[in-house]
Amino acid sequence: MAFDGTWKVDRSENYDKFMEKMGINMVKRKLAAHDNLKLIITQEGNKFTIKESSTFRNIEIVFELGVTFDYSLADGTELSGTWNLEGNKLVGKFKRLDNGNELKAVREIIGGELVQIYMYEGVEAKRIFKKD
Repeated sequence: MAFDGTWKVDRSENYDKFMEKMGINMVKRKLAAHDNLKLIITQEGNKFTIKESSTFRNIEIVFELGVTFDYSLADGTELSGTWNLEGNKLVGKFKRLDNGNELKAVREIIGGELVQIYMYEGVEAKRIFKKD
């Protein structure tokens, strides 16, 4: 499918402000800005497998569209939510388990790049990935 492949982070926009809003301290934000995140995405019908590898961790996330699952961010923030396909976009809606606030994420292929947009408490950030 369109999202299948190996994607390496190329650049970020407003990522530091987003992480600050999420409550991530300055030291972790500075490190995260250079995390060398790589995503290996495979889709089989409604099932997605995403292998994340970065400076901080290597994990595998398996989920089905529309099915609630739990996920921990690299900083340890725990979330629960779903991914759904809306047109050509993967839209994730998650609730933080510590404060109940919503984190929204959108993944979309634009001009051959994987654009990932995060929205939290009025702050929006983008991470743009290129095929590796």
